Amino acid sequence: MHASSAVDVDLALVGGGGAASLVLAALDRHGVSGLRVAVVDPVHKRGQDRTWAFWGLPGDDLDPLLSASWSQVDVVTPAGRRVLSLDPLRYAMLRSAPVYDRAAEAERRLDAVRISAPAGELRDDGERVVVRDPDGRDLVRAGWVLDSRPRRPKRPGRTSWLQHFRGWWLAADRPTFDPQRAVLMDFRTPQPQRGVSFGYVLPVDDRFALVEYTEFGPTLLDDAGYDAALRGYADLLGLDLSALRVREVEDGVIPMTDGPFESRPSPRVVRLGTAGGATRPSTGFTFSAMLRQADQVARALAAGRPPVPAPAYPGRHLWMDAVALRALDRGHVGGVEFFERLFDRNPPERVLRFLDGVTSPAEDLAVMRSSPLLPMTGAVLGDAAGRLRARLRR
Repeated sequence: MHASSAVDVDLALVGGGGAASLVLAALDRHGVSGLRVAVVDPVHKRGQDRTWAFWGLPGDDLDPLLSASWSQVDVVTPAGRRVLSLDPLRYAMLRSAPVYDRAAEAERRLDAVRISAPAGELRDDGERVVVRDPDGRDLVRAGWVLDSRPRRPKRPGRTSWLQHFRGWWLAADRPTFDPQRAVLMDFRTPQPQRGVSFGYVLPVDDRFALVEYTEFGPTLLDDAGYDAALRGYADLLGLDLSALRVREVEDGVIPMTDGPFESRPSPRVVRLGTAGGATRPSTGFTFSAMLRQADQVARALAAGRPPVPAPAYPGRHLWMDAVALRALDRGHVGGVEFFERLFDRNPPERVLRFLDGVTSPAEDLAVMRSSPLLPMTGAVLGDAAGRLRARLRR
């Protein structure tokens, strides 16, 4: 609906992308009833506009939506190929269309109001939140607002990188890909002067796969640069692009920074997704934390509690991420060496659980011991000095 006057609801979702879609589905799944819900977004998300890849235990409610999943993956470096068994976890690929479809069904079952307008200012008086459009007109009055619109960190980070990528969905007329094997990271790509690059391959079947080039670093490429990098990676894989069709192209830019995101900007406004700290600073991975946030919000509302999720990652993990980013950015350690040692000296399950932010302190110590000692010690000292300088400036 287009709102001609403000509506009163208990919960307003500002932004209707992945984070909001997961919340709507979780509210439906947990049987939240009697809750007046509004979704404020000028665009009603539908179809395929992105792909999420994540790991977790099989058998959850996402399984029917998955395009593919793998119990083992490859990590490739110039020194060779490692085949990692992920048991009991699995690596999974989820495309956006079924997520948006399920959210639309949940929205219908919740009898939610959709307001097809952009949101501007959020006025929170501690009792209610008024959502206004960019011209200052009131759209919604809500008891709580979950805001998933992109935001900058509250303060600039000491290190600010980007995970940026381009992927081609490649279709073949004959068997070309191995659907049983996904390539998680392939570091044979030419490495940037400052940062780290890798390719990966997610096959849906033997004739259709996502082939992607990714960089972690401070600067983006132009269109020609991404296309050249993808052509080069296809050559490394032995793919004949003249015999393949590019059905879809996916691009993305995700922040990798130790700058803090403000997840609770006012008493009744909660930020989700990247704006709410769901993006892992050292990798740019986001989906698993968004999924946790959605489940925690729904469980809280079902129990009559405020819809405030726990921090996406433990504080010690954010500190470790800040140190790792500093070490990579200042050249204390090479990106290929860093990730090679991480996978070489830890069980795959521990690495993946660490990247998801769910390892124990003892497991975190094991991960730290697998990193180069002297370079990382220098990064720890530099990070401590940077924190002190920032505190003195504030």
